Amino acid sequence: MYNFFMQNPSLQPLRYYLPAILVLDLLGGGGLYLVMTRSLPTIGPRWLFYFFLLILVTGLFLPVTWFINRRFTSNPPAGQNVIIRQAVWFGVFAALLSWLQIGRVLTFPLGIIMGVALILVEFLIRTWERSRWKPSQSG
Repeated sequence: MYNFFMQNPSLQPLRYYLPAILVLDLLGGGGLYLVMTRSLPTIGPRWLFYFFLLILVTGLFLPVTWFINRRFTSNPPAGQNVIIRQAVWFGVFAALLSWLQIGRVLTFPLGIIMGVALILVEFLIRTWERSRWKPSQSG
């Protein structure tokens, strides 16, 4: 049986990210719960809402980005910083969507444009990393 998880053995196993996932999820979820149930929607708690939402979504999407980078390998292989950065992009996207929705200016085309823009930024960062990558000369 073919094991597709062994395509990129340079990636750390998921258990390497579990402490970060648990801390981000607990801190983001707990903070979001406290902000939404124990505060009034003034400017300070509103920014805390965005902050905790970013943290929570980053923690939730960390296993997703790990799996995507594990399943679809790249050259150079995605390191820990790439996986965490991609999870943070999901958190930024969720915070931006909620910020625009609270202001009643979010539309479906605007959400698509913002998502495509974030994907383009990540693509350009990965292209820049690929241009600087030097494979090890072993053998």
